[in-house]
Amino acid sequence: MREPIDFVVTWVDGSDPAWLADRAKYEAPSDADNSSERFRPMDTLRYWFRGVEAYCPWVRTVHFVTWGHVPTWLNLDAPKLHVVRHEDFIPHEYLPTFNSNAIELNLFRIPGLARHFVYFNDDMFILRPLEARDFFQDGLPVDMLAFQPVIANPQNPVMSHLYLNNSLLLARHFKKREIARNNPGALFHVGYPPLYFFYNALELLYPQMTGFYTSHQPATLLCETYETLWDRERDVLHATSCNRFRDVGDVSIYAFQEWQKLSGHFVPRNVTRRFAYYAIEGDLDSLIACVRGRRKAILCVNDGPCEDFEQRCASLSQALDEVLPAPSSFEVLP
Repeated sequence: MREPIDFVVTWVDGSDPAWLADRAKYEAPSDADNSSERFRPMDTLRYWFRGVEAYCPWVRTVHFVTWGHVPTWLNLDAPKLHVVRHEDFIPHEYLPTFNSNAIELNLFRIPGLARHFVYFNDDMFILRPLEARDFFQDGLPVDMLAFQPVIANPQNPVMSHLYLNNSLLLARHFKKREIARNNPGALFHVGYPPLYFFYNALELLYPQMTGFYTSHQPATLLCETYETLWDRERDVLHATSCNRFRDVGDVSIYAFQEWQKLSGHFVPRNVTRRFAYYAIEGDLDSLIACVRGRRKAILCVNDGPCEDFEQRCASLSQALDEVLPAPSSFEVLP
């Protein structure tokens, strides 16, 4: 990569009284996803910054996207830090927003953002050295194209709608069998997991788009992709951006990733090899062992319903502090 690569991370402090008062001014629709898990912090953000500095020193700028609040420990004078408030890049007509989809659909508007960037949620951590080529090669995102049916999940119906809405958008522009004929390596790359060879072969029996395999890990994105979709599907993206809360009518950032892959603008790799996903309410011992053993380069710890949330987060923070003990330049020194 000769072009610079930036990192973008979004964060919200769901305990901030000012933010809570702002959110209370608006009533979420009955079918919106307004659960507390979407907004409560795990108090592990400093370890995201430590991992970036320790293992990705080649990153040009870290764009820290926030409603307006910042952690008390964040060093606002850090050389690589750019604090970006929603009003700095999201069009005024969409504000205020409490919809992560609306925020993510407008990331390309961040002032000074590199044309190649990697987007992180604040529940993702870097535990091993990574190089720029792990994310981009020859100017193209490194990713994996795999078809998979949309799952009807009554425990999280909004996500099921998001996946289907993304598929409907993409089906207006791409056909599975044409992609298989014109770019078979995108679907059957030698390094892909065998399971997804099977999925892709099975999916080609059906001409219609049914959905995509999406792993909850950092997204490698091009500003060019955003510009293309906003040009071709402005009404859909505008409608999502107008929803103050996550809604069953939304599309998500995954639509941009799949567009890149379906259009052939990516380098196929098995990105699952470097990544581990855990739910905070799941097997805590396995999660802690993964952290302490640095079993993967990238770890995601997704929030979910659990009664002992604070205790689990404390255990996670302790394990992260063991493997990333040194404060980064993004932290104010005590």
